[in-house]
Amino acid sequence: MISRNLRHLRVFLAVADEASVTGAAERFKVSQPAVTQMLGKLEAQAGGALFSRTSRGFVLSERGTVLAARLRRAFAQLDAALGAISPRLPGLATSGQLQGLIAVHDTGSFTLAARSLGRAQPTVHRAVSQLEQEVGAQLFERTAHGLSPSRACSALVPRARLALSELDQADMELGDFDGTETGRIVIGTLPLSRTVLLPRALAAFRQARPKTLISVLDGTHEVLLAALRRGDVDIMLGALRSETPAPDVVQEPLFQDRFAVVARPGHPLAGKGPLQTSQLRCFPWVVPGPGTQLRRQFEGLFRGEGLLPPDSLIEAGFILLIRDYLDLSDALAFTSGRQAAPELDRRHLVQLPLAKKLPLREIGMTLRSGWLPTRGQRLMLDCMRGAAKGLPDV
Repeated sequence: MISRNLRHLRVFLAVADEASVTGAAERFKVSQPAVTQMLGKLEAQAGGALFSRTSRGFVLSERGTVLAARLRRAFAQLDAALGAISPRLPGLATSGQLQGLIAVHDTGSFTLAARSLGRAQPTVHRAVSQLEQEVGAQLFERTAHGLSPSRACSALVPRARLALSELDQADMELGDFDGTETGRIVIGTLPLSRTVLLPRALAAFRQARPKTLISVLDGTHEVLLAALRRGDVDIMLGALRSETPAPDVVQEPLFQDRFAVVARPGHPLAGKGPLQTSQLRCFPWVVPGPGTQLRRQFEGLFRGEGLLPPDSLIEAGFILLIRDYLDLSDALAFTSGRQAAPELDRRHLVQLPLAKKLPLREIGMTLRSGWLPTRGQRLMLDCMRGAAKGLPDV
């Protein structure tokens, strides 16, 4: 794991820019032996030489080129936000201060922030106070509900997260040089993707990368999108929006899904032929939660016919719960056709044909714009695409 000492990392970039230890030492007003010592420690952490010493000076090795690219991306994120607060801040802020700032921002408390970081409360308080002294203003305001971040703090925290995320990705890429699977890949999933696509992609990925840590997070679109944008999630998998949901993300379609109305075998409407929307309204329903794409389509099915949606609703998205509940009642469920397919194949559920054909929706990946995936993350993306190609048409 490379050092999180931002000054040392800036000195490394200075050596790369100047092709000289002397030039870097002059830029940072330190001695040449100090720069040499910093480089030696950094190369030990990186697992090998970062420079080739040539007649033309210090030239980045392949390992050094990877690290330098990640650091430039990290500081491009960080320095713009720090400089907007104070021109002196880019050269002064430390990773410890930034980690403290982020933790206090997230928890609204120095005590809870310290606990989340595994540090003493005075250490975190001092780190934030030092930043405030350099800024010349408070970054948090004390309220009845805890510490409220200032506008400057709220602007800095997302950039700081992304910068620190680049350092984590640098560790992953440097580990690849030595065949070491380091770091982790975080995938945020919406309901359909986690049952239809993700298991196939994970199985393919695991054959090539048996040790890489993979974290799968479930959540709503809004929660996962926020986590993706701040760098806590690498890949978001699920139903895509008709318009890109934020200016700093991109969407990549993988496959299509069709909405479905399902019931238990032997339901009074089973085998009745294409059904009119009016025939569905008198039954109780299991539907997705409010604000979801499926819920909007469900309500639109009735409103498009000038009807009010049914008022006997259970909000749930777990297909096993839906299956078992429908087996005990005459309720209907509005769900994903692909998600229900295994239960339909086993004849635990039946799909009711409608006179009005239900629309298709795009399922795919949402990624940060400009995100540079590591080799392991690129493999995961390829496994997602390969798994999608293996799905049958709807």
